[in-house]
Amino acid sequence: VTLPSYFGVWLIFFMLGLGTLLPWNFFMTATMYFTSRLKDSSLDDILINRTEPRGDHRTILEAKFNNVMTLCAMLPLLLCTCLNSFLHSRVSQDLRVMGSLLVIMLIFIITTIIVKVHLEPLPFFAVTMVKIIIINSFGAVLQGSLFGMAGLLPVSYTTPIMSGQGLAGSFAAFAMICAITSGSELHDAAFGYFITACVVIFLSILSYVLLPKLVSLSHSHTHTHTVNNPHKNKDQTTDQNERQNISMMVIFKKIWLLAVSVCFTFTITIGMFPAITADVKSTLADGGSWEQYFIPVSCFLLFNLCDWGGRSLTVVCMWPKKDNMLLPVMIASRLVFIPLFMLCNVQPRLNLPVYFQHDGWFIFFMILFAVSNGYLASLCMCFGPKNVLPHEAETAGAIMAFFLSLGLALGAALSFVFRALV
Repeated sequence: VTLPSYFGVWLIFFMLGLGTLLPWNFFMTATMYFTSRLKDSSLDDILINRTEPRGDHRTILEAKFNNVMTLCAMLPLLLCTCLNSFLHSRVSQDLRVMGSLLVIMLIFIITTIIVKVHLEPLPFFAVTMVKIIIINSFGAVLQGSLFGMAGLLPVSYTTPIMSGQGLAGSFAAFAMICAITSGSELHDAAFGYFITACVVIFLSILSYVLLPKLVSLSHSHTHTHTVNNPHKNKDQTTDQNERQNISMMVIFKKIWLLAVSVCFTFTITIGMFPAITADVKSTLADGGSWEQYFIPVSCFLLFNLCDWGGRSLTVVCMWPKKDNMLLPVMIASRLVFIPLFMLCNVQPRLNLPVYFQHDGWFIFFMILFAVSNGYLASLCMCFGPKNVLPHEAETAGAIMAFFLSLGLALGAALSFVFRALV
């Protein structure tokens, strides 16, 4: 593969990785905008005693927004990743990837328009939840298809997908900080957010259109790896029927340890972030601007940048190797972050004492937590499809993506338990 075409394909996978997680990160980051449009719900006047002073009272829709949003995101993500594992041999890859990107872009165009349209809180809440379900359903199909496609190529091509996904979070966190700094009206900031998302997804669509041109270009050069064109029938040496009849269980048995490892990695991560970490209060800030920036900077931006750094680290270093038992041991050792974060200054708290008062402890834990998440998850996702025969690689990639989503869903469920224990 010539260097320009290698970097071209690398960049395209990076853009597609960015396109899979950016939509969800933009919805998560814009929660302030969404909840601001749920105030003064007429529904609350019926459900709440009218004599109660309104003051700082949050409406029912406001109070339930984050919980319902997480539920509407994680369940479709899990179900559609599972569905993709079985459908990838029946539905063409072009249809899965391009179709998903076009639907996600359409949802963002609608979201951008709705910023300027007045809707009552209840219809707005319902429409937003439907959009979150659609975005995460198609995002899951896109992610599964992408890891399956990368599984057919040399191991180095999984890294840009993981790296692009890591940047998606940093991008959204940076947008949040810019919004706080600019002091602009919440609706104007949201309009800018969603326009940006539309542009990035449009670039992802363009990238996917360019992919076959670059991959076929690389065919004319000899290299130790043969890079197949992922848009055409892969691995022509294998009979189509044989590939469809591959037992999922046979492939799972070959990669089960890596699949469980990536699931465990994300269960720990989502169990702590952001449910516990976003409730940590600064002990150094005394009502100054650091208090306003503490969580956006030291929780969201720091996590996403370090996670991105960890994912990108696999470009230069892939240690320990795939058959080394040190990898699952390192992943299991991340359990230590649960008590470490719970003993930081998480407020309000009922049960546990605060052992790590200083902001420095929290920042130190966050750096280790995020780098280890990005690096170890990337290793698992890179190694998974390489533990099977070439014609099984796409199925293996889809199975790995399913276990990644399972980890996210389990982490989201456990986060309620961890938060109640603090």
